[in-house]
Amino acid sequence: MKKLSILLIFWAFSACQSPQKQETDQPAAPKGKQVVYQVFTRLFGNTNTTNKPWGTMEENGVGKFNDFTDRALDEIKSMGVTHIWYTGVPHHDVIRDYTAYGISNDDPDVVKGRGGSPYAIKDYYNVDPDLAVDPAKRMEEFEALIYRTHQHGMKVIIDIVPNHVARNYQSISRPEGVADFGEKDDTSVEYARDNNFYYIPGEAFKVPESKNGYLPLGGEKHPLVDGKFDEYPAKWTGNGSRKAQPDFYDWYETVKVNYGVRPDGSYDFELLPEGFDKKDYREHFEFWKDKDVADSWEKFKDIALFWLDKGVDGFRYDMAEMVPVEFWSYMNSAIKMKNKEAFLLAEVYNPALYRDYIFKGKMDYLYDKVELYDTLKHIMQGHGSTDHLPAIYDGLADIEHHMLHFLENHDEQRIASAPFAGKAEKGKPAMVVSTCMSTSPTMLYFGQNVGERGDGDMGFGDESRTSIFDYCGVPAHQRWMNNGKFDGGQLSPSEKYLNDFYKTLLSFSAHSEALLGAYKEIHSYNRENTKGYTDKLFSFVRWKGDERLIVVSNFEEAEHAFQLKMDAETVAAWRLKDGTYPLVDQLSGKEDLRLVVKNGQGYIDLVLPGLESHILKVKK
Repeated sequence: MKKLSILLIFWAFSACQSPQKQETDQPAAPKGKQVVYQVFTRLFGNTNTTNKPWGTMEENGVGKFNDFTDRALDEIKSMGVTHIWYTGVPHHDVIRDYTAYGISNDDPDVVKGRGGSPYAIKDYYNVDPDLAVDPAKRMEEFEALIYRTHQHGMKVIIDIVPNHVARNYQSISRPEGVADFGEKDDTSVEYARDNNFYYIPGEAFKVPESKNGYLPLGGEKHPLVDGKFDEYPAKWTGNGSRKAQPDFYDWYETVKVNYGVRPDGSYDFELLPEGFDKKDYREHFEFWKDKDVADSWEKFKDIALFWLDKGVDGFRYDMAEMVPVEFWSYMNSAIKMKNKEAFLLAEVYNPALYRDYIFKGKMDYLYDKVELYDTLKHIMQGHGSTDHLPAIYDGLADIEHHMLHFLENHDEQRIASAPFAGKAEKGKPAMVVSTCMSTSPTMLYFGQNVGERGDGDMGFGDESRTSIFDYCGVPAHQRWMNNGKFDGGQLSPSEKYLNDFYKTLLSFSAHSEALLGAYKEIHSYNRENTKGYTDKLFSFVRWKGDERLIVVSNFEEAEHAFQLKMDAETVAAWRLKDGTYPLVDQLSGKEDLRLVVKNGQGYIDLVLPGLESHILKVKK
């Protein structure tokens, strides 16, 4: 029998804090888990339902910072949300003409979509002009949104993308004395440590050859659409392509940032000494204080500190594993010295690198995609087995708190889309497992709570993922918005039911003490000892203090009737004597189930409907 292990509890504030606030040695413990609400800011408040492919802002509409009203923030908060990740805030390439505001036009030949990719950032010291009612006051409008978010008891996360910038990066808002990216580069060489970019000397950049009949702006005539973009010498492309003419499927709209990694892969900076994975951010900060680092390191550190001064509470780092871990140690330790509560979330997809980026790079959280998300997706699609889940947890047990869980984000297919599961309800059992299985934060993507399908070809990109490149409306989410009332007034009955499920689950997770406590799976025990318990069911227990939870989920549409068993070791750990214990389902509120303890073992007679779950709290 597997030996019980009590997990370490990792604490973090859930209340908002000014980045200027002095550190305290003993932060208050949170009541429950952190919940991140990811919202694509440009789409959130848009009520226009036209959805014309390649449609303009006037045709398809666009959301604004001001659409996050007090009422909207109240409703987001009611889902247990502790942090809002406002995706697409920094000023990135767009096709719309903003020259009246001193912003140069962007070339559609190197811009993806009409609204532009949020990961082709053009000016790190300002925000996307599309998001402001008055583009001249776009920063003031975002600062007001930060303030409103804090007033509603939530923290603010934005993107930083250190691996690459827009091919035409040009900051018109940078502070006095700050040099632009590439401004001081020696472009006669492929590499120099303090160059911000890598170059292809003697060759001019060429726009990639189109594939599958692609035409910028869908073929619409535009003065800058000529198949050319002036860049000499050509720079390496964001995904590392060293060709003057990158492939169409390369990240051709971006250029790779140089951190002192030579073209042969060797490092032009000092490595962290052995054992630094065990040292805290203060010691990392002290290590780098007297070190001479590459120019790009300083530039991005200054950018992060700039946004902290604006009141931003944390960052989501795009493709963090493409940037050396030593840089993250340097930047994240500087961030933590300014605000130790800062929420630092990174996109790292190589499991072999997880621990380095957490412990050496001082990341708070990484995506748990490659193992948990991918496995849950397979199960939701009807192919996978829940028997694989215990091994995933065990393999990450030492870092489980750092592995943020999600079922949707801007890069992934919508659960309700035909290529994924075709039905939003199939995400319910997976969301219960994803939310309740660990102490790590849970992330919800806007529209997921009402079964958004991501249908429609909006221009660049493909269906099944809500567009991040073009202007569009998000139909199910718009019904939830109900023209700014944010009361779900236009939702169908099934959408309302789904929304209530997400709201109940996430709100519970944000207040549950047990979900920050110990974990033990009882799935394997039931697979061996329970008739009718299949690999489409999954069960585990969580406990801390006086709160004891039994979680069981049914991933099939068919009903399952069985007797769930709790092994003697678990019963002993919970100090339960023989007898009958009432159970309260935290999802439905029902109190019609009982845990019977007999001869030191537990039994619950269950009839679990298809795609449903129980979170059963033992009532003593």
